[in-house]
Amino acid sequence: MASRRTAYVWDELCFWHDPGNYALMAKPGGYIEPYGRHIENPDPKRRMHQLLLRSGLLSEFTVVTARDATVDELASLHTREYIARVQQTAQAGGGELGVGAPITSNGWDAALRSAGAALAATDAIFSGAADVAYALTRPPGHHAEPHRGMGFCVFANAALAMQHAIDRWGVRRGAVVDWDVHFGNGTYACFADRSDVLAISIHQQAGYVQVSGEADEIGSGDGLGYSMNIPLPAGSGFGAYKEAFERLIGPALEAFRPEFIVVPSGYDAGRFDPLGRMLLDDVAFRWMTDFIVDIAQRHANSRLLLVHEGGYCPVSVPFWGLATLESLSGHQTDVTCPFTLMPDKVRGLQLQPDQRRLVSELDTWFQDVRQRHWA
Repeated sequence: MASRRTAYVWDELCFWHDPGNYALMAKPGGYIEPYGRHIENPDPKRRMHQLLLRSGLLSEFTVVTARDATVDELASLHTREYIARVQQTAQAGGGELGVGAPITSNGWDAALRSAGAALAATDAIFSGAADVAYALTRPPGHHAEPHRGMGFCVFANAALAMQHAIDRWGVRRGAVVDWDVHFGNGTYACFADRSDVLAISIHQQAGYVQVSGEADEIGSGDGLGYSMNIPLPAGSGFGAYKEAFERLIGPALEAFRPEFIVVPSGYDAGRFDPLGRMLLDDVAFRWMTDFIVDIAQRHANSRLLLVHEGGYCPVSVPFWGLATLESLSGHQTDVTCPFTLMPDKVRGLQLQPDQRRLVSELDTWFQDVRQRHWA
């Protein structure tokens, strides 16, 4: 693999983000016995960071200091009323910011730093300090809409990074490719009426019941046709994802020719995740990263940013992340993933006939969308 200058942005404060005392993701009370910890806790990301350090991969990166996002930067996509509510809620000791987005007293500080990490990573790429970058953000962001938080997310970190590239660095066409297991409704809401950002989300169908993410959600107004949702059935493995990338995502990116690509990189489509029902492993995450790296090299001058999103199995996520960062950076470690599955032995990992038919139908649908709506 050819090595690439890779910026890595993280901050201890993000690990300290505290959603509060929950029973996994349910508020204790009534018949729900307190469990003591929210499912969106620092363990998966902290353990991933430690594996990067232990494997030696982190020494190959340029570690960039995270910073706080400013209110004006947040207001490029979020309403000022919502931004003020986040700050006031934290100062009051905590509370809900929307649907399933709780914070406590440190939520404002952690969310500013998390969004700022994505912005700092963007600056590292466009200033020439790095070719590609990874932002280890927490709290996550791809469910956060302009006016509310959702699904553990406070501010739309990845979308803000794209907007920052447009505002500060003059990007004219950007693409977001979200492979978190849940529909990136926040990113969709940020860019649905715009044609300068192609927003793609590949996710488990109905994996997050508060939002939709069906294929017929293709944006609105000037953005009609520039949003692309690929809902795959539960139980999909590498075969289904590979088919979707090659037949749907790749052609869309090739036609759009983005100058910058941002990937909301969730690992909850990985096998063992408690909030997803997909079957990906390190081989799949490595392949998907290679696929996007290749397109970024040909169309975006290699400008590619991965922003960490979901992933809730603290044991497997570090290995999914290590594989992704090995692929992103072009540096290989001697770590052998203990969870690598054998595609020839696990039937669910292979492309199934119903999955092939679905992707074929979506291919026809999206080709028609592009013909009708793309200038």
